[in-house]
Amino acid sequence: MPESQQISLSQGRLPLQAIHSPEDLKNLSIPELQSLAAECRKEVINLVAENGGHFASTLGVVELTVALHHVYDSPRDKIVWDVGHQAYVHKILTGRKERMHTNRQYGGLAGFPKMTESPHDAFGTGHASTSISAAAGIAAARDLAGSGEKVIAVIGDGSMTGGMAFEAMNHLGDLKSDVLVILNDNQMAISPSTGGLKTHLINITLNKTYNRTRKFIWKSISLLNNEFGDAAKNAVRKLEDGFKAAFTPGAFFEALGLRYFGPIDGHNMEQLVKALREMQTLPHPKLLHIVTTKGKGFKPAEDNQSKWHAHSGGFDTVTGKSLKSITETQPPKYQEVFGEALVELALKDSRITAITAAMPSGTSLDLFQKAIPGRFYDVGIAEGHAVTFAAGQATKGFLPVCAIYSTFLQRGYDQLIHDVAQQNLHVVFAIDRAGLVGEDGPTHHGAFDLSYLHAIPNLTIMIPANEQELRDMLYTALYEIKGPVAIRYPRGNGNGIALRKTFTHLQSGHGEIVRQGSGIALLAAGPHLTLALDVADSLEKEGITASVANMRFLKPLDTALIEKLATCSTHIAVIEENSIIGGMGSAVIDHLNSKRLPLPVLKIGLPDRFITHGSMKDLFRETGMTTETILQRVMEFYRGSTI
Repeated sequence: MPESQQISLSQGRLPLQAIHSPEDLKNLSIPELQSLAAECRKEVINLVAENGGHFASTLGVVELTVALHHVYDSPRDKIVWDVGHQAYVHKILTGRKERMHTNRQYGGLAGFPKMTESPHDAFGTGHASTSISAAAGIAAARDLAGSGEKVIAVIGDGSMTGGMAFEAMNHLGDLKSDVLVILNDNQMAISPSTGGLKTHLINITLNKTYNRTRKFIWKSISLLNNEFGDAAKNAVRKLEDGFKAAFTPGAFFEALGLRYFGPIDGHNMEQLVKALREMQTLPHPKLLHIVTTKGKGFKPAEDNQSKWHAHSGGFDTVTGKSLKSITETQPPKYQEVFGEALVELALKDSRITAITAAMPSGTSLDLFQKAIPGRFYDVGIAEGHAVTFAAGQATKGFLPVCAIYSTFLQRGYDQLIHDVAQQNLHVVFAIDRAGLVGEDGPTHHGAFDLSYLHAIPNLTIMIPANEQELRDMLYTALYEIKGPVAIRYPRGNGNGIALRKTFTHLQSGHGEIVRQGSGIALLAAGPHLTLALDVADSLEKEGITASVANMRFLKPLDTALIEKLATCSTHIAVIEENSIIGGMGSAVIDHLNSKRLPLPVLKIGLPDRFITHGSMKDLFRETGMTTETILQRVMEFYRGSTI
């Protein structure tokens, strides 16, 4: 960089104002980098306070992000962010500063790294535990091509609990490729990390003997680099390896083939820059363990890291107090209704257990955790293990309820088929965030669960239309159905229906006709029953009387109800918030064809593509899931026009 373009605090220019790409960080001094980090932290606080978004995770890696872009040469060097909800500062420093106000908004920047958004986003992410696998693949391709770029994977201790991360490290040790794994250890995922790895990492950070020795050895290596030859340096490094094996669980990573370094303070810019430069010189797999504080620099987030993992915005940037005016009381969220109902039932039945994959607060199983901690299990970010763990409990006569987001249950699909359904074990799957989820976008939309569950034998699939049905379906799943059961429900608030204190058994495979008409029948899956009723009201104004059915079950499908409606209808439309391929609409068509009932069926669901991010209102409009659009499609379908 020409001297005239170098950035300096002494020139009266604030670094962040002058940063347009990572190249602008190269000549900054350590104090200037620290100042830049402070500005980036303030920028993130202001952005999320106004527009919402993931929060505490980004604040925890501000210094690391600045140091990475100071030392490495993105986009030539490849930085892969695990999950990617911590990558806001990465986006700010890579030419997207002026567009950050559009983050997670419809038509704006994605909330996660996205390859089509910037060449600095080396790999698209959104789910946990993928970064090391991606980095290993990128490095292997680099080695084949003979190029020399560096590859870095940044992964949190929460994501490191996922089995995929260990599979990748095991392979990486065998490949012996030049990859740097940065373990960002804040003892948190969304909720506090759990499991043996957590204890492993705590032992490392608290082992005073090892840390004193490590500092001495690193200082010795630094001196040897200047004073002595390779033989002396190798001898000291062997001494270091011996101390690792004797004093620290870091030897575990060494056993996988990754040289372990750390732990170091992830908020100390000088230590970070020095360590990263050291990592650049090592041509083999290595792991740098840094210790950070999630929510660093914003006291409310430091004090309550789970609450501030993400925020909807509208808070004071100093105190964290909400600036939003108090509105009327909202109906409870579906997840809360589920969590409260499960606790209510479990307090009366000691066979019921609750299982989650690092999502106690996200699924409201934290209510169960507080009420009955002895029967609550957080297995970490390990959905496949969660499913088979539940299967094991079921073999002993317990009633495991496994609560997992729709998009994450995809990661336990083999276990669901092989370990649960094939053995017809009684496991209840509470599938949260089914359908569109809003600003988190395509990595988090639950667009496929009805499709991927539909093909599994022995599985009962329930879809509640409201909060009361969710309660009754949970009761029915536990006590009235044998074998595996899935209940899928959406993100957000319910309909506000009054809840009974008692539970009612629902007959398996039976829906109900809630509005009798003729001409066309609208079959609704889940909360879109309300939408179907709105469409029926609008059709009536057009002179068309429509029947409306609450299907309740995808499997077993209420074939008797479908055949009954077929006798008094000329057309059927199926409304579901699931992929248009393989869901309830497909099931209805299959049944009518099997009975040779030549009734035309209109499938209304999510299009066969990945849906972008944005508000639910924007996404419903884009996908045609609004009363106006469905009304138009149904009328054209009913009157014989082109759909």
